[in-house]
Parts: sequence; C-alpha cells; structure tokens
Amino acid sequence: MEKIIWAVMALFAGSFLPIQAGMNGKLAKAGGSPFFASMISFAIGALALVTYILLTSQAVSWKGMKEAPAYAWAGGVLGAFYVTVIVLAFPKIGPGLTFGLVVAGQLLLSMLMEHFQLMGAQAQPISVGRVAGMLLIVAGVIAMKKF
Repeated sequence: MEKIIWAVMALFAGSFLPIQAGMNGKLAKAGGSPFFASMISFAIGALALVTYILLTSQAVSWKGMKEAPAYAWAGGVLGAFYVTVIVLAFPKIGPGLTFGLVVAGQLLLSMLMEHFQLMGAQAQPISVGRVAGMLLIVAGVIAMKKF
C-alpha cells in the first residue's frame, strides 16, 4: 500500500511540472529575465520549505550533512539548471515536447543509474524490455514533434 501512495504522489508531483513551467515562464516574461524568474522560483520554494520545517519541527543531523559527499551538495545547481532550461524551452517548443523530452531524459538516466547502481539506486539491470520501453518513449517524442 505504501508503494501505491508514493506512486500516486510522484504522479501528482509530476503533473504540476508543466504548471510550474508556465508560471515561471509568465514571471520571466513579466520581469524580462528567465534567470531572475528561476531565482525567484527557488527563493519562494526555499521560503515554503523553511515554513514547513518550522511548522512541523523537522530534525536534521548537521553532523550527517557535513559528512555527505561534496557532490551531494550540487543538487541545487542541477535544480537551477533544470528550472531555467524549462523556462527557456517551454515557450519555444511547447509544453508537450518540452516535458516529453524531460521524461525521456529522466527515464534514460534512471535506467543507467539502476543498471550501474549509482547514487543509491536499487539494482535493475538493463534488459530488452527496458530498452524497448525507452525507445517507445523516444519514438513518442519524435511523433509529437513531427505531427
């Protein structure tokens, strides 16, 4: 049951990405800068997280945070890159193609991470079925662009 709840939550979270992209795009257009729009998006997100942490008395292990590998701290850079690219791509190629490519990229890298057990991913070897599924996603993205 817990896996179903998390699967629904992941689907729900993913469904908000095109809405977020549209909102950030409107902010970029209004302010004249996709980079400032991305920064504002992150600042408001950080404020929302600080509020949640304070309201729910979340605990943290500062010792554990200090012991995390250096590359673990770079996640924010990847997030900023992602949000900014989405702000730039959304009005140029549309939400369907933008997020079709996002999903294809996520699945491809996820498949490699599971195969090589990178970043704590559970082992899931690459198989013919998984490659076929990935190719179907890529074919769908191509079909969206052509038709």
